[in-house]
Formats: sequence, C-alpha cells, structure tokens
Amino acid sequence: MAVLLRTTTSAAATTATGSSSAILATTFRRGGGRRLVVLPTRGSAPRRAAFTARASAKPLEVCAKASVTVPGRLGDCPFTQRVLLTIEEKHLPYDIKLVDLANKPDWFLKISPEGKVPIVKLEEQWVADSDVITQAIEEKYPEPSLATPPEKASIGSKIFSTFIGFLKSKDPNDGTEQTLLSELTSFDSYLKDNGPFINGATISAADLSLAPKLYHMEIALGHYKNWSVPDSLSHVKDYMKVPHIMNM
Repeated sequence: MAVLLRTTTSAAATTATGSSSAILATTFRRGGGRRLVVLPTRGSAPRRAAFTARASAKPLEVCAKASVTVPGRLGDCPFTQRVLLTIEEKHLPYDIKLVDLANKPDWFLKISPEGKVPIVKLEEQWVADSDVITQAIEEKYPEPSLATPPEKASIGSKIFSTFIGFLKSKDPNDGTEQTLLSELTSFDSYLKDNGPFINGATISAADLSLAPKLYHMEIALGHYKNWSVPDSLSHVKDYMKVPHIMNM
C-alpha cells in the first residue's frame, strides 16, 4: 500500500480539516486542501480504470468523532480509523462529518440513536459498527480484495483487550503487563515467520483493524505508564512503522 498526501479539489475532499494520528496506516492528516491518497499500486489496467471511475462517484458519507482538543479536526477513534483505512484502500471518495460526542446534535441522533461512531451511509441506509461497515464495503466493492483468510482472522486479536487491561491496572504485580507482552510476543513470532503483514505480503482487513489499535496502545501506554513495545519485539516494531507516510 503506497500512501502519500496530495493536494486535491475533487469531490472526495473531506469536510474534516485535520487528524489525530501519525503512525503506520492509521495516519489521516487532513486540512489545507490536502487529503490522504492511497495510490493504486496493484491490479490490471481495467481494474485501475474501475478505480478511476469509482473515485468520481458520489462520496460516501461518514460520521466520525471530532477531536476533543482541536476544533474541526478528526478525533482519535481506532474503529473510525479502521473504516477510513478500508475506504481508502478501496479507492472510494468520501466526506467526513465530524460529531462532537460530548454534545451530539439532533441530526446525528436521528441517524444514530445510540449516538455511536463510526456510521456510514451505504445504499441510502446508515450503517453502524465497524465490523458491519467494513464487511458491507468488502461485499459491495470486492476489488481490491481485503479479505483475510479465516485461519488468520484472529491473529493479534487479543492485543487490544490485554492492552486495555494493562492500561486500567493499578497493581504493577497483577500480571496484566505480562499478559500483554505474551500477546505481543506471539504476534512478533507470527510476523517473523509469516509477515510482513497478517496475510503475508498483502494488507488485509485484519491489518486495518489492528493497526489503529496498536497506535492507540503506543500513545496511551507511553503517556500513562511510560511504557513502550520492547526493542526485542523487532517484527512488531517494524510492523508499526510501515507503510511510511510522505508529505508531498
């Protein structure tokens, strides 16, 4: 996946004017007439033509969490980032509507009664839950495929819950840190033998789900516990560094 920032005036330009993440594939820096573009680096000429036609289609509407610190910027939400990454990988145009979750507007509650994000308008219906959204996008736009083989779908899936357990822990001897390290070590071993991504050489839905969570893990544990992924887990650390983001 080749990613860069490019100036654009297309219909796909987002209403969001900035972002909160700057690591791995979770980066969504927007603003100043710039948008994140995922370059079509794979596929035949007909497929690339399909991407071009798709990019000129009506943008998907995406409701996302607004930053709590900087007005008009995309907030940190790994589930929203997962959806946006999926849309980017599918080369789909989209518009982001930022929602202040501390002061939810009436129009938002009408389309999302539970008041949760992300929520995306697909086939004239608002769809909630990142699992449901990404599966619906995969089914409607099967190329390029982001399907993860069933036997690989659970790889790394316990990292986020063990990270939350460690983050909430107030007892340094309760074993939550070791539980997280055990999951990260298992993931490191998997990447060593099967990487660089969960499905080998190609990015899949599993990566787009895990990458934002690893970003939040790094930021939260670094801030609250002065903790980081050990250097000995080199494959995990490399996984968290790619693909590189370039400012153009």
